[in-house]
Amino acid sequence: MAEAPTPEAPAPAPDKPRPGWRTHPLPKRLALIAIVAVGLWLWKATDLPERQLIFQFTGDGWSSVRAVDLQVVDDEEHILKREELFFANGPPPEVTFKMRLPEGTVRALLFVKVEGREPRVRLEERLTVGEGEAIVRQLRLPAASR
Repeated sequence: MAEAPTPEAPAPAPDKPRPGWRTHPLPKRLALIAIVAVGLWLWKATDLPERQLIFQFTGDGWSSVRAVDLQVVDDEEHILKREELFFANGPPPEVTFKMRLPEGTVRALLFVKVEGREPRVRLEERLTVGEGEAIVRQLRLPAASR
């Protein structure tokens, strides 16, 4: 009679490497997060700062203004910002426009629609943009020509 095969003991499992910082997935993720953080910082550092153009309307005639069209242009006549505001009873004493502007010199063109005048009144201001956040200008309407 043949001998019945004896069940063999299972082979011992190979030693698993101990979990350590080299095999943990966190260092790989931290490196990716660090690269993304540096990229975001560089992108934000090269971004143009937001500035405020504040126009204060002084003098007579502003109560009959119904619209103001602002255009900010650079030296090469590229429009950097354009915004139009409409008023039912004249503008408030001060209007603020927010925009991203580089340092340097730009021109602000305001085309003002005055009730009772057909052509829009053109006001031009040369603005020097520095490190400051706000640029304040006082504007007066020219006298109506008859």
